[in-house]
Order: sequence, then C-alpha cells, then structure tokens
Amino acid sequence: ADRCYLEDLFVAEAARGTGAGRALIEAVYAAADARGADQVYWMTQDSNADGRRLYDRVGRVTPFIKYQR
Repeated sequence: ADRCYLEDLFVAEAARGTGAGRALIEAVYAAADARGADQVYWMTQDSNADGRRLYDRVGRVTPFIKYQR
C-alpha cells in the first residue's frame, strides 16, 4: 500500500482561522488519492495547540509513539 507523508504544513498567522489549513490538507488528500495512496500521515509536536485543533478535525490520532536516537 502506498502512503503519503506530509512533511510540513505552515499557514501564515494572518490566514489562520480562514480555512486555509484545511484547504491545504484537502489538496494533499486529493493529490495522494490521485496517486493511489491509501494513507496520508504526518506528525506534530504535543505543544502545537493550533495545529492540533485543525488536525483533530481532518484526521485521526494514531496509537503510535515515536522513538528516536
């Protein structure tokens, strides 16, 4: 199964709350679908409250915990 990783998403502060972030993610979803990807995923910091409010509406939290060295 093909997957799409959304590496970075940034919305200028002046554009936040306008639907710009949702539109960007929906465009990523559409591009992933067009390429046959069955999954789009990304990571964010626990402290990214603004981003997490958006992400909670357009995706789902997974039970995975990231480890790294």
